[in-house]
Order: sequence, then structure tokens, then C-alpha cells
Amino acid sequence: MVTARRMRGKRSEGAIDALGVVFDDDNAVANAGLVLPATLSGRLGLEALIDGTLDLGSRPGAFSPGRKVMTLIHSALVGGDSIDDADVLRCGSSQAVLGHRVMAPSTLGTFLRSFTFGHVRQLDRVAEIAMTRAWAGGAGPGAAPMTIDLDSTICAVHGYKKQGAAFGYTRVRGYHPLLATRAQTGELVHVRMRKGSANTGRGAQRFVRELCGRVRRAGATGELTIRADSGFWSAKVIGACQAHQIRFSITVRQVRAVTQAIAQIPEGDWAPIDYTLAGIAEVAETRYQGVRLVVRRTRL
Repeated sequence: MVTARRMRGKRSEGAIDALGVVFDDDNAVANAGLVLPATLSGRLGLEALIDGTLDLGSRPGAFSPGRKVMTLIHSALVGGDSIDDADVLRCGSSQAVLGHRVMAPSTLGTFLRSFTFGHVRQLDRVAEIAMTRAWAGGAGPGAAPMTIDLDSTICAVHGYKKQGAAFGYTRVRGYHPLLATRAQTGELVHVRMRKGSANTGRGAQRFVRELCGRVRRAGATGELTIRADSGFWSAKVIGACQAHQIRFSITVRQVRAVTQAIAQIPEGDWAPIDYTLAGIAEVAETRYQGVRLVVRRTRL
């Protein structure tokens, strides 16, 4: 329902000063698209799982963490990027379709300020169990091959008291987490928080080892392949992939040793591939430090 307030004074008769939009039906649901993820979270038992895994001890906001985390998740799903945005879930009868009590922004702020890195790791455990349950219900790859994309991203934050927040190579204050996504679906299968000044490949070796164990425990029994850019090109990351029998495709940097290896490829080994109408592209391969090096050269 739209209400209008008319101006008094020198304006023409009937001029509108302001508009207000209000609910005129107690059963209206804002952001009804939440019905599907709310149903899924209920089937996976996420609120109870969080209550049984996340332990804030005697810190403020420790009681019933499940409904607080679920409020934050559902708020983020509808575009919320701040604590205050969670208020949208209290509109109309939205709470009735979420399956949990919606918490006030002030309560969420108290809850989040009690977090330490250890509590983030507890939520990491929650995410693995939730993925295992979802995959057991039919969402997982099972014995089929699975390709995983490895990358990092910048998460900007504001304020000077956030633990680990720092300026990185993008000159943005924030965090620099590692992400692993399932290429076939875009599903996030692993994430590791890092401080904002962390190098792209920092902790990547351990991350790969954790990733392998995580997806294997969740039920992925088929062939695994990791794809990554040159920020993750290192002997340690390659060694971790080989130790866990993971296939990998990692972009290399053109350091002197690499360019020398490429220069040794016989001219007759280059094979043409499709490229732009006005250009030429060819591929060839050689061995570099015991692994297959696939090279593409182009001419516009």
C-alpha cells in the first residue's frame, strides 16, 4: 500500500511531498525467494548443527548461535552487506518461512564482536558437515570426476580494530581469503581466511591438502583436478597435488628457466589451433621440472 503526504504552502494544489510504502497484509513475505534456501537449511539441520559446534564460551552473544548465524546467512542471500540490513527479514511474515527466529541487528553485532579466529574455524567445521550432508542427499559428485578452481579474493572492510585487516597489493583495507569452488556448479567447497596483506599463494600448500581431505570425507571418490593461475605456481603446491593424486593445471610465470625450456621446443612440434580471424595461435608441449608444460604462442 502506498501512502502520500501533500504539501501545504506555495506549491500547486495536490503536489506530493513524500511517498511511503507499508505492508497492508500481515501475511506478506519480503524476499520470498528465501523459501528455497530456508527449506534446504532446514533439511540439512543447519541451526542445530551450528548450536552444537560453535562455542563462544562465556562471551557476549553465546546463547543460541545457530539462529544468529542463519539470520546473517539469509540476510546476505538477499543482498545484505551490513548488520543493519538483516532488518529486512523482520518485514511482514518473512520469519515464518525461514524456520528460525530472526535476530535484531544489535544482537548480531554483539555476537560477531565476540568472534576469534578459533570460532571461524568452528564455522569451517560446520560448513564441511553441511556439505557432506548435502552431497549425501544427491548434490555431490560421487564417483564422477570433479574440477576445482583455486583462487583468492579481496574482501574490503572498514574500521581499524578488525583483527587481520590490512592493505594488500590492491591498496584496499580488508582480508585476502583463499577460495576453492567446484567448477561444474560454482559451489564453494573450501575457504580459508587470511590477513589482507597475505601474498596470493600464502598457505596454498596446506590449503590444497585440507581441500583434498575435505572433499574426500564429503563423499567425492572420483578423479580430482585443480585449476589455478600463476599466483599458485610453486613446487610446494604441485607437490601437495601429487601427494594426494590430484591432477592439476597451473599457469606458470615466464621466468628465465621457463622461457629457455620453451625455446628448446622444435619448430615442427607446434600445431595450429583456432584463434581470432586476424591472428594465429599454435600449441606445443615439453617437460619442465618433471611435469608436462603446455605452451601456447600467438601472433595477432
